[in-house]
Amino acid sequence: MFQTIPDWIIFCIGFIAQVFFSLRTLLQWFKSEKAKEIVSPSSYWVLSVLGAYIMFFYGVMRNDFSIILGQLISYYIYLWNLNAKNIWKKFSWFTKILLLGTPIVAIGLMTYNSHIFVDRLFFNDKIPFWLLVYGSAGQIIFTLRFVYQWGYSKIKGESLLPIGFWIISLIGSGVIISYGIFRADPVLILGQSFGFIAYIRNLMLGYQHNKAK
Repeated sequence: MFQTIPDWIIFCIGFIAQVFFSLRTLLQWFKSEKAKEIVSPSSYWVLSVLGAYIMFFYGVMRNDFSIILGQLISYYIYLWNLNAKNIWKKFSWFTKILLLGTPIVAIGLMTYNSHIFVDRLFFNDKIPFWLLVYGSAGQIIFTLRFVYQWGYSKIKGESLLPIGFWIISLIGSGVIISYGIFRADPVLILGQSFGFIAYIRNLMLGYQHNKAK
């Protein structure tokens, strides 16, 4: 379906998704600096949903299972955080159905011809199987930060971004950057590199805040 789309258009779509991810990180970093502690603003989760929505389709167009997997796992955690921030209830019923159903419908369409789906994602000549496993491991590690964040927030009863979230972010991001280098994927390399500074700074703010308690 997407084989006739020029690479530059596909990369542009990926960069648009990374713009949303970079904006979320920048705004969260700015608000954390202002508060002198790690904060979890509503804008972070709104931009996360927008970025993941676009990034998922970028992964499909790149036939990149690791990207698709990472976005699917974190996407619904973003929606949970929107609900925890009382943003979800402000959406119309149409928007809710669209956000909840789009990834499911997309996966359904991709797996309609399952043999083609498997060949494109798991036996792709452009991505050796070992690299696919490596990239998927990076995405899983990177995505686990949101699983951790979700569990931590559930226990605390509010949407938070704990120190452990930023530690996992650094580890997962490092793996994804190296995967992006192997894949010659500027979207992954630039997008992940930007976050490194913010991750480190949030760790510093978190430790300073805990020390001052």
